[in-house]
Amino acid sequence: MDEPLRFRIDEIRFSERDVVLRLPFRFGAATVTSCPQVYVQARIRFADGSTSQGVAAEMMIPKWFDKNPALSNEDNFKQLRDALKAARAAYCADATNRTAWQHFAQRYKPLLKSAEQAGLNPLAASYGPALLDRAILDALLLKLGCSFAGGMSANVAGLDVRGSGLADDLKGFDMARFLSLQMPRKQIAARHTVGLADAIYSADRPATDLTDGLPTSLATVIARYGHRDFKIKLSGDTEADIARLTAISQVTEGLARLITLDGNEQYASADAFADFFTQLTSDPQLAPLVEKIAFVEQPLHRDQALAHNVSAIAKHIPLLVDESDATLDAFVKARPLGYTGVSSKSCKGFYKSIINAARCAEWNTKAPGAPYFLSGEDLTMQAGLGVQQDLALVSWLGLSHVERNGHHYVNGLMAAPKTEQQNLLLAHDSLYEYSADAVRLRIKGGQIALGSLDCPGFATGQAGGNISWDAMRSVY
Repeated sequence: MDEPLRFRIDEIRFSERDVVLRLPFRFGAATVTSCPQVYVQARIRFADGSTSQGVAAEMMIPKWFDKNPALSNEDNFKQLRDALKAARAAYCADATNRTAWQHFAQRYKPLLKSAEQAGLNPLAASYGPALLDRAILDALLLKLGCSFAGGMSANVAGLDVRGSGLADDLKGFDMARFLSLQMPRKQIAARHTVGLADAIYSADRPATDLTDGLPTSLATVIARYGHRDFKIKLSGDTEADIARLTAISQVTEGLARLITLDGNEQYASADAFADFFTQLTSDPQLAPLVEKIAFVEQPLHRDQALAHNVSAIAKHIPLLVDESDATLDAFVKARPLGYTGVSSKSCKGFYKSIINAARCAEWNTKAPGAPYFLSGEDLTMQAGLGVQQDLALVSWLGLSHVERNGHHYVNGLMAAPKTEQQNLLLAHDSLYEYSADAVRLRIKGGQIALGSLDCPGFATGQAGGNISWDAMRSVY
């Protein structure tokens, strides 16, 4: 392989668009009805003076990155904007030509340190570089004329943990070979989220509620999209959760291929979760649902999750670390405590997903039964840049299913200009469809077709990604 291209970062710009949810999304103690979506443009300059521009986008979900109840939604948005601005200042301050990976690696620890001094937790602090790294890689891939899968398999980013001090546990791992062996999937199952405010049947919602013609209940979601994979949010109230799971089981029985449960940090202790799990598994009505459960996502609060051993529970059900996966070494710390899974979330950074996937591959060569796994999780990922880039990542990593919820809680690209919608539909006609007056993610038989993502760039196809940049606000 040729040496990875080096470049400096000339400019980074942010724009925002407000997204209103058609249905409230309740997870844990939070309910989201609207929030901004941020769009990033990054211009990079090569040694010969040529430039390339790349883009990325992500929702700014409140009450997930920092669940401090004293903070308002606006406080949470400010935290994420501060993380973006801090990352921009750091990435643009140094005119040294580096590989894409080196731009990330050089700034990872300094950004975490400065964020801590500013009162920003690592999860929120990672939001800034996560967005910038995607836009920067898009610019590089467009310059080279290759797709995300092709570029990452050839390691055009120059990903090399040796000597970086960021993943010393992989210093003997053949990263280049691991990257070269990844094969993007042609389709992936959409694992549908059942939020805590979601109706199970249409009759559970007021008759006057919503007239957009899209599903409003689990039953109608299944009828429209053909889902067979599900993610069910838990509240931490055992009695309420058991009752809700019983109702859900009546809809999914005989249909579900795979189910995951998301504890969303709602359990006060490992004993409290163990009590819930005992009741869940001892209820004969829930046996068909329990049989399909693949893993449980972070039941304990992030302040406790990596301080308590959960191996006793993990003997009965695999546990996945999510909110506590705030730093590059979090999965390494979680492993001896009993966690065998870790989430891939684009808002945490795609380099983290790749490093954790490499860890799973390395650990599974040394452990019988291949227990370690990476799972694709959502944060109301939206049609357009966000969903395209996340799908490109998880499909290249070989995941067979990924949580998708943005298509249900938001009316597709309704917030975007018609021109943008049509351009995205033309560029990705198998990924999107036009229905109910908007372009939206196309899910048939529970599957998402990924063929159109085999395009130049980080799933964008062209500079600017077909986004109507002049139709957004640019305020920072």
